[in-house]
Amino acid sequence: MPTESRQALVVSGSGPDASTATATLYRDDGEGWRAGPAWPARNGRRGWTTDHREGDLRSPVGVFTLSDAGGRLPDPGSRLGYDRSDAFTVDGTGFEGEPLAGSFDHVIAIDYNRVPGTSPLDRRRPRGGRYGGGIWLHVDHGGPTHGCVGLRPEHLRELLLALDPARRPVVVMGDAETLAQ
Repeated sequence: MPTESRQALVVSGSGPDASTATATLYRDDGEGWRAGPAWPARNGRRGWTTDHREGDLRSPVGVFTLSDAGGRLPDPGSRLGYDRSDAFTVDGTGFEGEPLAGSFDHVIAIDYNRVPGTSPLDRRRPRGGRYGGGIWLHVDHGGPTHGCVGLRPEHLRELLLALDPARRPVVVMGDAETLAQ
């Protein structure tokens, strides 16, 4: 983890092929790291991978910065750059038949194969398209994701309000066994 980071959202999956996880925001206020509450989360349908590829239905394992946010709804007061756009609209159904509407009401871009400092909608992929991209923290729609991390709406909103760019926030994500190494 970068030494300058003072906020870390740890998303820990129950197993390498599991699509459920727990997310906890840790903060270092100068007196050591303190954990916030544990929130239920969803991740990629096929679990986790250290070699993420476009369409593999796995969430990438690693430590990634969090620099930009956006959504269909107005900015709730985030200190991250926020892009409000109707382009965040999604419809249809997920893998388990759950409705996807509202999933992108608020999102936080995970800086995996993207250009930090741009809208989460920016489709540029610095490592190339085969490594995928568009990996976000977004509203949990009640089922597994294509590779993003889903949080309940109230938890995502709380996270949007808590993240502070001056604290260099990161997400540490993967299955528990891999993260323990």
